[in-house]
Amino acid sequence: MFRSIVVDDFMTTHLATAKPDMDLLSLVDLLLIQNISGAPVVDGDGKLVGMISEQDCLRSILIGTYQGDIGGCVGDAMSTPVETIQLGSNIVEVAEQMLKKNRRRFPVVDTKGSLKGQISRRDLLRAVRAYEIPNV
Repeated sequence: MFRSIVVDDFMTTHLATAKPDMDLLSLVDLLLIQNISGAPVVDGDGKLVGMISEQDCLRSILIGTYQGDIGGCVGDAMSTPVETIQLGSNIVEVAEQMLKKNRRRFPVVDTKGSLKGQISRRDLLRAVRAYEIPNV
């Protein structure tokens, strides 16, 4: 039963996203306002092109302080390539991948690479609680 649950059923679908040409300091404001630690970066067609985290922002800002130019754009600071999960993936396999790679979340994409959501450890725990798991 539990192995038949897919990420589509529990992933977060309303995400704050960034564009590669977005001003880095505007992104910092977004992270602070939304109280989040990072965001997927998508192009104009919604295709996932990177991830931007607090760490990426700090690294870029620190480099900028040495060069006398704080700021820049998200595309210059984002992390690529991005490990993703496909729509329809089994949550047991996703949980195994999270533990193996020590990840807290993965973006979920369709077969064309368009961002559809994000699955986190917390989402997986919600899935466990949503289904009664029989004692073995």
